[in-house]
Amino acid sequence: MKKKIAILGSTGSIGKTTLNIIYKDKKNFDVILLTANKNIKGIINQVNKFKVKNIIITSKPHYLILKKILQKRKKKVNLYNDFSKLNKIFNGKIDYVMSSITGLQGLEPTLKIIKHTKKIAIANKETIICGWNLVNSLLKKFKTEFIPVDSEHFSIWKILGGFNSKGIDKIYITASGGPLLNHSKKKIKKILPSEVTKHPMWSMGKKISVDSATLMNKVFEIIEAQRIFEINKDKFRILIHPKSYLHSLIKFNNGTTKLLMHDTDMKIPIFNSIYGNYSNFNSKKINFKIINNLDLQTPDYGKFPHLKLLKLFPKKISLFETVIISANDELVNLFLNKQISYSDIYKNIKKIINLKEFVQYKKKKPSNLNQIINLNRYVRLKTINLCIQ
Repeated sequence: MKKKIAILGSTGSIGKTTLNIIYKDKKNFDVILLTANKNIKGIINQVNKFKVKNIIITSKPHYLILKKILQKRKKKVNLYNDFSKLNKIFNGKIDYVMSSITGLQGLEPTLKIIKHTKKIAIANKETIICGWNLVNSLLKKFKTEFIPVDSEHFSIWKILGGFNSKGIDKIYITASGGPLLNHSKKKIKKILPSEVTKHPMWSMGKKISVDSATLMNKVFEIIEAQRIFEINKDKFRILIHPKSYLHSLIKFNNGTTKLLMHDTDMKIPIFNSIYGNYSNFNSKKINFKIINNLDLQTPDYGKFPHLKLLKLFPKKISLFETVIISANDELVNLFLNKQISYSDIYKNIKKIINLKEFVQYKKKKPSNLNQIINLNRYVRLKTINLCIQ
């Protein structure tokens, strides 16, 4: 019997990678649903390739354009503009969902689709950092299996053999160091967006490339791991590893240490989330040249001051995480649009998240989706008002 799957954010890099994996074994999969925001051309190609019967396009203007195209071509495809009609799309639980819509826009679709699937892979930091208690509650309620596919969390999950986090001394998460690793502090102050977005190891979007340069992505990954595995954030450390071959290293209290390595290829965690342990990925040979020279470094907090923000996160889930995510997102946008400098990102995020009106959210746990969405909107507006005079 074919496995029924859905992909949220199918035209993004994770979505496309997931479909590429499935295409090689197409006879064993039935793609029930694909979603996108504006990429009409991309999703039409995917619909044709996989004979998909259900599409969600969240941008209203692009939804209307696609509706006309489908009518003109007399395509028998169910087209929706939001995620309110999932009950019409799914008849019982499907086998697998990849949730890869970027940003906080991915939280609502993830929450809505959990009850419709046996297994969900989440490749969205914001969903886990800002709404993990909401997500986890639904996972338990509907007995849906969750698999993290961000390479660092996937590697921790693999080392732990699931979610048994007892007996851990330290967890080391690696960072490539991004495009600015070998730049001087003086040069970094005057760095341009075009230079920051050239990642040396990964092909990524502009926003995540900036977060990689500041190492803010590693701050978020530690909070994400704290939520998923219920491990105190004080047990986590960050190591610079430019080759990105080692993804995490866990030292246990019994004196043993385990680590996980794989090529710089997101296909590996995604493939494992679909197939599990007993299928052949046909990966490359072990790269002993890299293993013999891992070149692990302690990050320079002077060059990467964003790492200092980690201590400001509360130990328990709160709305303060939404404040930090939202402020950072907007500051990165301002930098990419050349409205603030690179060094202004850290200077301003520190100022914003220390405001009294936002510090109070450290003691408030998110109770519903609207709380998170409304706070995200407000923090973004506040950030623009404070930074653009």
